[in-house]
Amino acid sequence: MALTNKIDFMAIVTVEDANPNGDPLNGNRPRQHYDNTGFMTPVCIKRKIRNRLQDMGRKVLIQQNDRSDDGLKSISERLNTVKEIADARSKKADKSDKTDKSEVITREACEVFADVRAFGATIALKDKTAVGVRGPVTIQQAKSIGSVDIESNQITKSTNNEADDTKGSDTMGMQHTVRFGTYVIKGSMNPILAAKTGFSDQDAADIKEALRTLFENDESAARPAGSMNVVRLYWWEQKEDDIRYSTSTILNTIHIEPLNPEEPAKSINDFRITENDLPDLKPEVIEGF
Repeated sequence: MALTNKIDFMAIVTVEDANPNGDPLNGNRPRQHYDNTGFMTPVCIKRKIRNRLQDMGRKVLIQQNDRSDDGLKSISERLNTVKEIADARSKKADKSDKTDKSEVITREACEVFADVRAFGATIALKDKTAVGVRGPVTIQQAKSIGSVDIESNQITKSTNNEADDTKGSDTMGMQHTVRFGTYVIKGSMNPILAAKTGFSDQDAADIKEALRTLFENDESAARPAGSMNVVRLYWWEQKEDDIRYSTSTILNTIHIEPLNPEEPAKSINDFRITENDLPDLKPEVIEGF
């Protein structure tokens, strides 16, 4: 059964001595706007949600190669494991049956892959066209509360594979981290679009759990274990036939501000979080993991 409620959500995330989302076009520095506020892209956040869905045993189309759970290395290979999709992708369609072909691919991809049901996808075909699937789950760019300070430290990296007495075994590199930052992730789930992809209440519950545990199994040299945490998750649900408040109105009921704007924050305790309930609509408040 498709999603029965309109859902809005907000997660408060802290970053300490870590790189939440590096920019490969800027030396992999943590991403910043021109006013020095930090941000994480929706693509980065969706990647972490997909990883958590995989950890829950859900089938995911867009996987990282180092996290592949089926031994496949491309989206095309993974799509072709579904016979109906493989047949439809390879078939040369004329104008009369192009709609049927798209419907088959959309239906099967949504039925098999949890991330397609949630976020949608663009599925390439053999004739250089594509089928677009619009997903019900949208994620905004996560922004920091106030500016973030980025530290850049020179490090040594061992890169030589072969012994060579004429060269040193180490090279110099840079590591960039946010000293401390509080970021806010915002998103929404649309029941009308959910009906088209088959996104269900169980799928919504899976994403809720993925958000609560977003950084579990996500550690790396840039994000050591414990350096990124979900502090709190807010979850609002409105009946599809009784939607009283817009997403922006709901998300604006949570205010986060520094207690001392003149001093850099060192922990979440340096912020004041104000929760203002709307008439007849209170969020489920879930502590992070």
